[in-house]
Amino acid sequence: MIADVNQDVDVTVAGAGPVGLILAAELALAGVSVQVLERLAAPDDAMKAQSINIPTAEALDRRGLLPAAEQMQRETLARVGALAEWVRDRTSGAGGPASQFTGHFAGMSLDPELVDWSDPDFTAHAVASGARIVPQRQLEALLAEHVARLGVPVHRGVEVTGVEDTGDGVLVGTTAGPVRTGWLVGCDGGHSAVRRLAGIDFPGAAPELTGYQAVVDIADPNELADGWVWSAQGVYRCGPQPGRVAIMEFGAVADRTAPVTLAELQASLRRVSGTEVTLTALRAPATRWSDNTRQAATYRSGRVLLAGDAAHVHPPFGGQGLNLGVGDATNLGWKLAAVIAGQAPEGLLDSYDAERRPLGAWVMGWTRAQIAVLRGDAKSAALREVVADLLDTRDGATYAVKKIAGVTQRIDLPGAHRLVGRYAPDLWLRDGSRLADHGHDGRFLLLDRSPDTVFTHLAAAWSGRVRSLAEGHPSGTVEGHPTGTPAGLLVRPDGVVAWACDIVDDDATADLTAALHRWAGTPTSAPERDTLPESSPSLGSEPAV
Repeated sequence: MIADVNQDVDVTVAGAGPVGLILAAELALAGVSVQVLERLAAPDDAMKAQSINIPTAEALDRRGLLPAAEQMQRETLARVGALAEWVRDRTSGAGGPASQFTGHFAGMSLDPELVDWSDPDFTAHAVASGARIVPQRQLEALLAEHVARLGVPVHRGVEVTGVEDTGDGVLVGTTAGPVRTGWLVGCDGGHSAVRRLAGIDFPGAAPELTGYQAVVDIADPNELADGWVWSAQGVYRCGPQPGRVAIMEFGAVADRTAPVTLAELQASLRRVSGTEVTLTALRAPATRWSDNTRQAATYRSGRVLLAGDAAHVHPPFGGQGLNLGVGDATNLGWKLAAVIAGQAPEGLLDSYDAERRPLGAWVMGWTRAQIAVLRGDAKSAALREVVADLLDTRDGATYAVKKIAGVTQRIDLPGAHRLVGRYAPDLWLRDGSRLADHGHDGRFLLLDRSPDTVFTHLAAAWSGRVRSLAEGHPSGTVEGHPTGTPAGLLVRPDGVVAWACDIVDDDATADLTAALHRWAGTPTSAPERDTLPESSPSLGSEPAV
């Protein structure tokens, strides 16, 4: 209720979409007081992303939400029988579960039978593949329940109207009255009021086409072809579920602020398809989008930060915007919480922009490339034939699906180990649990398979922030399932590997100490000297970053 908006809170999040809800949940897990303001009075029922990628599914897994997401996938496939049949047909004989769908590149469907599912990038992240077909509306419902359990208030019907950074906090003008908050995070979409009111530039390319996504009743479905169809005016697709249509019309830039009408949708589909097809009803609110491609000049201005579409917009191919935004939220949440708690200096927040900006730029380039291939001119058609030939090879299909699934994402972090900067792979412990099972409370995870649990002793000074999983091993290297398991592994709360080693030696202990200081912040205590190996460096020898 509007009257209950908190007037003094650590963090105020603007936007109750998946990005804002995940960010709020991460902050709440870390003990930060947080509230969410949403301008819409009720959740948006418009059709949006229909699936999530592996890093997003693994983010749910780390917080114990994977079973619920898997149930949502089962319900989605059961509810839309044609979609389930299509997924089974696309994956039969492909060596993976029905959920291991491949997606498309610029409308060119990727053949699962060509994909090398034995590639280590796939096998290292197999557990979460059972929760890929999770539509955004269902994901938002799951996350709304999650934040409710954590006691996070979500205030609907409250719009941000003013932003003033006072240096020690932010004064936020809202339609419910002024709000005093320590930090403000704009997760309020591509037309972000927070970004605009904070004066953050949003450079990029203006739109040149209009796209639609809808589920409709079609009076004469035989007028339209199955699958993706190109014309000089644009591209359209019918299916895989009955009545679902996707349209891209070149050269048309529609008013995106008005609701999509049945007449508008029919007129666009007729122009693109060259038919007189008749649409009789919209089954749910349709979505209108464009190829507007922009990235915020900065993801942080003082005590105001941006995440999700507020920080970057691009064509919505493959639901990349949803997944990119979830990555923003999980990266920012623990860092902002550590700064608020005094465990780390504000400089830690600089790593948020530094780490997430390159991934945002990559997604923008990936979607721009698809627009170039999709166009209806002769040059794009010739390029499309070349790309189609490449995607029709084992290497080409595997490359594209790995990119779409997100299993190759890497952040540039200090450390030479092959896993540093990557999302932690599926790792099983000797008690039968998985590494991800121990991350539900949002702490760092330290997997320790060193002799005499050397790494656990080193991390003792951060025990409140680092959960150690000690599995002592007689040798310095360990081989495990599904890939070689390192002797030591430090995983940040966002699932990114901050440190790893295969051999226990002086370099390994020194690198772990540096990583703990860099990412876990100031230690709360110093371990007793007799708990450290003689070769270990002093915990105070590496300054915090």
